[in-house]
Amino acid sequence: MQNPGYGTDGHCAAAAEKIRAVCGCPGADVHFLVGGTPVNLISLAAFLRPHQAAIAATTGHIAVHETGSIEATGHKVCTIDTPDGKLTPALVRAVVAEHTDEHMVQPRLVFIADSTEIGTLYQKAELQALRAVCDELGLLLYVDGARLASALASEHSDLSLADLAHYADAFYIGGTKNGALMGEALVICNDALKADYRYIMKQRGGMLAKGWLLGLQFETLFTGDLYFSLARHANAMATRLAQGFADAGLGFFMPPVSNQIFPLLPLPLIKELRRTFEFQLWGAPQGELQATRFVCSWATPPQYVDALLAAVSLWASKAG
Repeated sequence: MQNPGYGTDGHCAAAAEKIRAVCGCPGADVHFLVGGTPVNLISLAAFLRPHQAAIAATTGHIAVHETGSIEATGHKVCTIDTPDGKLTPALVRAVVAEHTDEHMVQPRLVFIADSTEIGTLYQKAELQALRAVCDELGLLLYVDGARLASALASEHSDLSLADLAHYADAFYIGGTKNGALMGEALVICNDALKADYRYIMKQRGGMLAKGWLLGLQFETLFTGDLYFSLARHANAMATRLAQGFADAGLGFFMPPVSNQIFPLLPLPLIKELRRTFEFQLWGAPQGELQATRFVCSWATPPQYVDALLAAVSLWASKAG
C-alpha cells in the first residue's frame, strides 16, 4: 500500500482525529514529530518572537538536557530554582518581575513537563493556577509530554488529556517513552499559534518524509486503551520497585509517584548494584547516601524488578 508523504496520509489523519476526540478538543491542530527535543525547539521557534524567552525550572528538560537547542533557535531559557521540579504562579511572577524593560528578553512562554524531570506530578489545581497567572501576565503555557502517559496513568494524578487541552496553549503526547518506536504528537489548542507551524517544522528539520510511520503508531496507541495500559504497567513496575526499596528501609529524594523513582542508596550498595543493573546517579552525594534514578517502562518484566530487589536484600543481609 502506498501512502502520501510528509504526514498527509490517512494514518496521520486518523490518529489526529483519535487524539482530538480523547482530548475533547475538536479544533486542535495535531502534528507528528520524531522526538521530544525536536518538538520543543520547533514549537518554541514557532511560538516566540525573536526577543522572547521561555520560563522553566532549573531542572527543566530544555534547560539542562537538550544541548542548548532552545538557545540555538535564538531564544533564552530563563530558569528558577524549585523545591520539586514544578513551577508555581509565584515562581513565574518572580521571573517576569526580573525582566523589566526592552534591555532584557521578554518572558513569554511557561515551560513545564508532566511528569517532571524528577518524577513529580502536576495536579489539576496547579495547572489551573498556572493558566490563571499566564492569562494575567500575557504568557503562553506549554507542556512537555514526553512522560505524559505515566503522569496521567498515575493513581496520584487527577489530570486527563482533556484537562491538558483545556488549560495549555499547546502540549505534546509522548510516544517514544510509552511503547512507540519513535514519535511525539504535538497538540496546538490556541488558534493564534496554529498558522504556519508546518513551515517551521520543515525549516527546522522536523518533517518526516515517511510521516505515516508516526501516524500509524499513534493510530494504534489510541485504539482502545493501549496508550494508558502501557503506562499503567510502567507505573506498576515502578511502584513494585519503590515498595521494595522502602521495605529495605531506604528513603527517596522525591516521593515515588510515576515510572521514575529516586531512591537514596548507601554508596556501597550502589557499587554492588552497578555490577549488574543500569541506573543513574542523581546529583551530589548526601553524606553517606546518594540519590539515584531508576526508570521502569511499558516493557519492564516483573522478574527484572524482583531480581534487583533480591540483590538489595542480599546486600542488606550481608551489611547488617
